[in-house]
Amino acid sequence: MSGSAKPERRRAAGAALRYEHVRRRPSAWQQVKKKTPRGESFLGCLFLLAAMAAFVGFALIVGTWGSELWGDVAPASPGGGYGFAAGVGALLPLGSAAMIATLTRMDWKRSPLRSLGWVACSLPGVAAFFVWAVVFFASFRPKHRRDWDSGCYSRGNPCWVHVEYPWVWAVGLLSTVLVAAALITVLIRIANAREKTLPPV
Repeated sequence: MSGSAKPERRRAAGAALRYEHVRRRPSAWQQVKKKTPRGESFLGCLFLLAAMAAFVGFALIVGTWGSELWGDVAPASPGGGYGFAAGVGALLPLGSAAMIATLTRMDWKRSPLRSLGWVACSLPGVAAFFVWAVVFFASFRPKHRRDWDSGCYSRGNPCWVHVEYPWVWAVGLLSTVLVAAALITVLIRIANAREKTLPPV
């Protein structure tokens, strides 16, 4: 009997969108690991270890040589402690200029031997910067006054330096600024002279 027959239900339509399996995106560490060759990562670790060793050695040298430089070398220098501070203050711009002028000429890919030569030429600038840093940090008094004990006031130590030469920081800073200004002036004149000698385009 057609009248009593129930209409057939339509079958549900299939899913319109099907999601495919997406591979897990690699982490940032995996991407860096793929991009960085093993040789470069080894050199990076070696550089980090060398930097840590240099920092520890620098701290030890400041504690030992710093007091000797201020207690023995500074008073015997021309102009006393102020002359010593002026000379040391000039080492910062001079050493920095020497390092920049030599290290920026290195090109390890084209000429490794010449790059090694430029590294050797930068050593005097590195030594000058190192001496400045030792003298500068050796004159720092402890942050808290309760640490200004008798050891701090012994010969060559920071409190002794500030008692004997109260304006030593101003002399060192003035020397650094004047020498840096002189170097910048010379570099500007050299650059202008090169521009004048270049043929017009």
